[in-house]
Amino acid sequence: MIRVFIIAASPLARAGLENLLSPGRSLVPAARRNSKPGDGVVATGVEIVGIGDSLDALEDRLLDGGLDVLLIDASGVASNSILAEITDAELAADLPIVLLSDRVGAEWHTEALRSGVRAIVPADATASQLLAAIQGAGAGLVVLHPMDVNAAIRASVTATTAPVGELTEALTPREREVLQMLAAGLGNKEIAARLSISDHTAKFHVASILGKLGAATRTEAVALGIRRGLILL
Repeated sequence: MIRVFIIAASPLARAGLENLLSPGRSLVPAARRNSKPGDGVVATGVEIVGIGDSLDALEDRLLDGGLDVLLIDASGVASNSILAEITDAELAADLPIVLLSDRVGAEWHTEALRSGVRAIVPADATASQLLAAIQGAGAGLVVLHPMDVNAAIRASVTATTAPVGELTEALTPREREVLQMLAAGLGNKEIAARLSISDHTAKFHVASILGKLGAATRTEAVALGIRRGLILL
């Protein structure tokens, strides 16, 4: 069972998403969505453990644990501010995030992925597509709508052809070990458990890796690590 917390500014959107994902209910479109082929099936494997109108509502649930995926409805709002909040709060470090968005363009999607978002789903996606994105993110996958894949690939190719300068300071053996775990999708708590270190120490290693690689996010650090041959694929 995937435990999901929903964040949506609009009460109508919150109600629509709750109805959409509640077990045993018909996956009818949310109030602002159009019915499409693929709707009307029954949701399984998802439990809604909380609903809020902002990321502030998530604090108690993060302290209590028991959360697998965060679903954020960013459609109709300032998406860039959402990404800034996600980055500042380091939410993606230990929590897969699925973003519903009406934004288009490779640049914005790349920025969302760099902030740690695991799945980006169009605001008018079908219920079955949304459920698949939640399941994929919960399983550690990165999920994009088919229409966004080609743009993401082009952006990735452009990035990988840029020259890579020498590191001002080399990663230590432990930092390379942590970087490998980041590439495997592990969060700080999982890294700490694997290495028998504290969560604080794991977070320190991650911050050091980002600083040495010149990366803004964990996702970018992994991409740079691959380009530099620091990560075994």
